[in-house]
Amino acid sequence: MKLVSWNVNGIRSCIRKGFYDYLQVSDADLFCVQETKMQPKDAEIVTPGYHQYMVSAERKGYSGVMMFSKQTPLTVIKGLGILEFDQEGRALTLEFDTFYLVGCYSPNAQPELRRLEYRLRWEDALRKYLHQLKIKKPVILCGDLNVAHEEIDLKHPQRHQNSAGYSEQERSKLDALLESGFIDTFRWCHPDAIAYSWWDYRYRARISNAGWRIDYFIVSNDLQDQIVDAQIHMEILGSDHCPVSLEIRT
Repeated sequence: MKLVSWNVNGIRSCIRKGFYDYLQVSDADLFCVQETKMQPKDAEIVTPGYHQYMVSAERKGYSGVMMFSKQTPLTVIKGLGILEFDQEGRALTLEFDTFYLVGCYSPNAQPELRRLEYRLRWEDALRKYLHQLKIKKPVILCGDLNVAHEEIDLKHPQRHQNSAGYSEQERSKLDALLESGFIDTFRWCHPDAIAYSWWDYRYRARISNAGWRIDYFIVSNDLQDQIVDAQIHMEILGSDHCPVSLEIRT
C-alpha cells in the first residue's frame, strides 16, 4: 500500500501548478493534503477514483486537511474532539480494517514563539488521541508537523535554535511521541539521509536547498515490520513543501 502526504499551501493554487498530475502519477492508495485553505463550497476538487474527505477551519483561507482514498473507510473522524483545535481544521482520521490514518496540520508556534503554549497543548492532545486509537488498532500519522526533529533535519540548525519549528519545547514533544511507541518512518528507513520537505518562499530557499524536514509519516510500533520504504520527493514542485510517501505491507 502506498500513502502520500503533501502540504499544498492552498489546494486551488497547487492545482494550477500540477497537483492533479502528481496525484495521478503517484497512484497512491491514500493521499493526504494539508493547508488546503478552503471551505467545502469554495471549489470542486476533481479526483476520479478517490473518495474525498475534508475538514476546514472556521476562518476562511486558513489551515484545512483533505484526504483522498481509493477505498471507502469504515469511519471518518473530524478533529480531535477539542474545540480550540477543531475550529482550525487541523486533523482528520480515516478508519480502515487494519489501521487508522490520521492526517494532521500542526500549528506553527509563530515568530518569537508567541503561539508556543497553544502548540504545546496541541501536542499533548494529539499524542493522547493517537494512543486512544492505538488501543484499538495500529495508527499511521501523516502531515505537516511543523517541527524539525534533529540537527540533520534542517540546513542551519545553529541559526534556528529558538525558532518556531526547532525550539527545544517542540522537539521534546516529538521525542515524547516517538518514545511512547511510534516510529519516524523516514529516519527509520534512512538514518543518515539529508532531505528536506519545506523551503521558505521568502528567502528563495529552495534554490540553495536551505530547507527543513517537517513533513512526516509516523507509525505506531506495531507496524514496524510492515514498513517497506519512506521517501521525500524533493523534485516535486507546486508548493513550498514537497510530498512525502510511505509504502507498507498490508
